[in-house]
Amino acid sequence: MTQDTASPRGAEWRRAVEPYIGPNARRASFQLLTTLGLLAAAMWAAHLLQTRSLTLALLLILPIAGLLVRTFVLMHDCAHGSFFASRRVNDVVGFITGVLTLTPFAQWRRDHALHHASSGDLDRRGHGDIPTLTVREYLAKSPRARMIYRTVRHPASLLLGGPVHLAIGQRFRGKGVATKSPQVTSVWATNAVIALGLAVAFLLVGWKTVVLAYLAPYYLAALAGVWLFYVQHQFEDAYWTAHGEWDYVEAALRGSSHLLLPPVLRWFTGNIGLHHVHHVAPRIPNYRLQQCHDENATFQHSPTVTLRSGTAALRLALWDEDRGRLIGFRELSAIAGTQRQS
Repeated sequence: MTQDTASPRGAEWRRAVEPYIGPNARRASFQLLTTLGLLAAAMWAAHLLQTRSLTLALLLILPIAGLLVRTFVLMHDCAHGSFFASRRVNDVVGFITGVLTLTPFAQWRRDHALHHASSGDLDRRGHGDIPTLTVREYLAKSPRARMIYRTVRHPASLLLGGPVHLAIGQRFRGKGVATKSPQVTSVWATNAVIALGLAVAFLLVGWKTVVLAYLAPYYLAALAGVWLFYVQHQFEDAYWTAHGEWDYVEAALRGSSHLLLPPVLRWFTGNIGLHHVHHVAPRIPNYRLQQCHDENATFQHSPTVTLRSGTAALRLALWDEDRGRLIGFRELSAIAGTQRQS
C-alpha cells in the first residue's frame, strides 16, 4: 500500500500524523495482557456458572463478545505493524489473536492492505469490501442477478449471514494467492490450531461450555464486526470515484466515517470508530487515534455516524453515479417512477 506523500498535500498530512505514529511496547503489552486476561476470566466464569445459574452464564456472552472484538482490533494493529515495533512479535501476537478470532493472520493482513490501497476506488472494488454495485451496473443485470444482489445486500443477510461467511470463508485460500505462500501457510496453520483447540476444549469442558463461552459470543462478535466494517465505509455521502480521480487522503477523510460510540463501546472496539484517522495513517496504534483526532481540526470534519444512523445505513445498497451518494432500493424505485412520469 502506498500513500501520496510526495505531493504538498500528502507531505502536509504526513507531518500532521507523524507525532502519533509508532508503537509503545508498554502500552501494547498492557492492552494485550488485560484483554486476553479478561477474556480468559470471562470464559472460565461462564464455564463455572453454566451448571449453577444458566441466566448468569448467558449474561456473560455479551462481554465475552466485546472482548473478542477488542482482541480482533489488537490483531488488526499487529497487521499494520503499529502494535509492537518488532515484525516478529507482531506476527506471533497476530497469529495468536487470529486463532482466537478464527482469522488467518497473514492472509487477512494481505487482504486488508489491499482494502486500504483501494477503498473508495470504483475500478478496484472487491478487496475486503461489502459488495457494492453502481446504479447503472445494477440496472444492466438480469432479473435473477438483481435478486441475488438484493438478497446479499439485505440487512438480515449481512448481519445474520455475515458471521457464518467469515467463519467458513476464511478457512480457505483467498483469491489471487499462490498455493505456496505465507498466506496459505497461515490459513492452514490457523485451521489446524483452531481444530486442535476446539477438540481439547470439547474434551476438557464439554460442548455446552464451548457453545456458551466461545461459539455464541464469537457469533455476536462477528455480527458486531460486520456492522462496524459496514458503517466505516457505507453511508449516504461516502466516497466512491473512478481510479483516475481517486485520491488516497480524500478516500480516507471522506470515505471513512467517524463512528460516535459511548466510552465503553470505544474501549471494546479499540477506537476503530475513528476510522478516518486510521485510514489516513494506518500505523497509528489504536490508543493514539483519539489524541490524533482531537489535536487536528481537519479530522473533525469527516462524516460522522451514530448508532442510529449506522443502523439506518444498512438499507443503502447502490452507488448513484449521478447524485454522488449511496441510495437504497426504495429510493431507486422512487427515482425510476419519477423519471417515467416525466
